[in-house]
Amino acid sequence: MALHICSLRPFIGAKDFTVSRSFYQAWGFSEIVLSPAMSLFTLEGVSFYLQNAYVPEWIDNTMLFLEVADVEHYWQEVTALDLPGRFLGVRVLPIRHEDWGKQGFIHDPAGVLWHIGEFNQSK
Repeated sequence: MALHICSLRPFIGAKDFTVSRSFYQAWGFSEIVLSPAMSLFTLEGVSFYLQNAYVPEWIDNTMLFLEVADVEHYWQEVTALDLPGRFLGVRVLPIRHEDWGKQGFIHDPAGVLWHIGEFNQSK
């Protein structure tokens, strides 16, 4: 079977849609408004749908992994944005070193957990 997959775009919710939209714009994502209750956010070819929907059990269990080439450099840039100082509930946790690589964590205003990581290179 020869399939050509173009993208994977998860759907995430927002406790306060306006605040979450502003958060992702401040993070650097570009927004395309699809309807009053849904937007597509894109950054460097990675996309997701943000919905004006809040189901605590869903949001509390939503995790996304964003792979970056250099997590240390990315962390300098993302921490310089001071997202926790600008948005209530946002947390940016330090990078952890794992057997497979390293990762840091960002909690968005609704509680969606982003893993920002870099995999070890095979030798």
